[in-house]
Amino acid sequence: MEFEIKERQFLPKDFKVKDWETLKPYFDKLLEEEINSALDLENWFANLSELEAVVSEDMAWRYIKMTCDTSDEKLAASFEDFVRNIQPHIAPYSDKLNRKALASPYLASVKEKDGYDIMIREMEKDVKIFREENIPLETEIASLSQKYGSISGAMDIEHDGKEMTLQQAAVMLQSIDRKLREEIYRKISSRRLADKDKLDNLFTELIQLRTKVAKNAGFENYRDFMFASMGRFDYSPQDCFDFHESVKTEVVPFLNEIAKDRKSKLGLDKLRPWDKAVDISGKEALMPFNGADDLTDKTIKVFNELDPFLGDCLVKMVEMKHLDLDSRKGKSPGGYNYPLSETGVPFIFMNATSTLRDMVTLLHEGGHAVHSFLMNELELNDFKNPPSEVAELASMSMELITLDYWDIFFDNEEDLKRAKTEHLEGIIETLPWVATIDKFQHWIYENPEHTVAERTRAWNEILDDFSDSITDWSGLEKFKDNLWQKQLHLYEVPFYYIEYGMAQLGAVAVWKNYKTDPKKGLESYMKALKMGYTKSIPEVYEAADIKFDFSKKNISELMSFVKEEMEKL
Repeated sequence: MEFEIKERQFLPKDFKVKDWETLKPYFDKLLEEEINSALDLENWFANLSELEAVVSEDMAWRYIKMTCDTSDEKLAASFEDFVRNIQPHIAPYSDKLNRKALASPYLASVKEKDGYDIMIREMEKDVKIFREENIPLETEIASLSQKYGSISGAMDIEHDGKEMTLQQAAVMLQSIDRKLREEIYRKISSRRLADKDKLDNLFTELIQLRTKVAKNAGFENYRDFMFASMGRFDYSPQDCFDFHESVKTEVVPFLNEIAKDRKSKLGLDKLRPWDKAVDISGKEALMPFNGADDLTDKTIKVFNELDPFLGDCLVKMVEMKHLDLDSRKGKSPGGYNYPLSETGVPFIFMNATSTLRDMVTLLHEGGHAVHSFLMNELELNDFKNPPSEVAELASMSMELITLDYWDIFFDNEEDLKRAKTEHLEGIIETLPWVATIDKFQHWIYENPEHTVAERTRAWNEILDDFSDSITDWSGLEKFKDNLWQKQLHLYEVPFYYIEYGMAQLGAVAVWKNYKTDPKKGLESYMKALKMGYTKSIPEVYEAADIKFDFSKKNISELMSFVKEEMEKL
């Protein structure tokens, strides 16, 4: 792949972010610069974009290094330094720069150029919600959010004389030995419960700070503030409630069917939480790869089958050492693709052990990575930051349009069928979980003064609405009460979760198109991703030849398609 990092035009080539004092002159220069024509304004936007890309990439590397090793205090201190001593200075400058651009008499002519209208809409929104008094609060929130990763990253259990991370231990929940599954489930859940109070207190503190931020900005609650902050111009809280209701009526019944079938095929009197991951055929867990290198090599082959450009994207990341895939002690939980705004070559982080879920995670994060590469030619940094509803469409679609090439991971037909069935069942399970987490967040921030007991009660009521009625939780209520604490989004990126549900629906529609006409389906998918954030969410979905629609009718049609595909296996 021919890939060139664009040369800097505004900042010196050897410039590195050290502290605020090294950055300040460039922000001042932009603030003081005269803009005497539409071309001047375009050049000014280009310089601002370059500065933002350099700052963003510096913060990205501090975050990446910290999550790769949460036990290294220097790495944590470096990230904390950015959050506490650089970011707070940037916020008021960003507001002044936004106001400068919006006041320019040349804005109207620039706004006519592709993508600029979307960027200017974002700037207007940022100016509207910016409050100087929120800067120290946002700093405190960012610092507290980081604690969740440290607490979770330190969690491990002991089994057979060995210490293992919760991710490594969770693999054993797929064992055909039911006693072992129960033992591991109880150990994992008990370990999480050991930090229950710590995580409860942390969350309460975050809710209080976030609510204060919202009130300062003139919003009734933090939910409404976040809808504005995240630029949700294309849908409202009511659309989220419609999504919840559609999932409850159109998807949860499928969930019950899957649970009933599982209970029957496993020959159980009671289906317990530790019976949910084991294969219903009574076989040991699928192991689609052996180690991180094998996972990477096979994923590249799968991407090449779709389109050689997609495989080249991952090859470039391997060359630049932009992958950290293995699970190990001291590593933050979860997985992510972090865009690197200046370099253009993103970084993938995950906690792979050997499971099908890990394989799908790399396909998912690989979809995000491909999105970064496809947007690389876009003119401004803002154009390369699509909203999550679009970003997650890229990743979730990749999970599905690669299905025809999963034989690269599985050398026999039976395992391949098992893998596809498990993944498609996972889609049916994902939508209710997304609805659960999202509805819980709405309740949390509509009722910010709640007690821990009230929070637990609300959680259980919401969870029960979106869970199958077959699983028996008797005697495990304490574990069920705190299931929400494993969802890092609640702590680190509030309200970023409904996007997974919306994008999952979009991804099924992309897959449906791909199954009908692979060439056209892939072309439409890639065409939509290349747009970045130069168009609204519905327009990007339209370019992919799908609908941005949460109606019962649309969800019912897409779930029926998934069911039909499962029946063909």
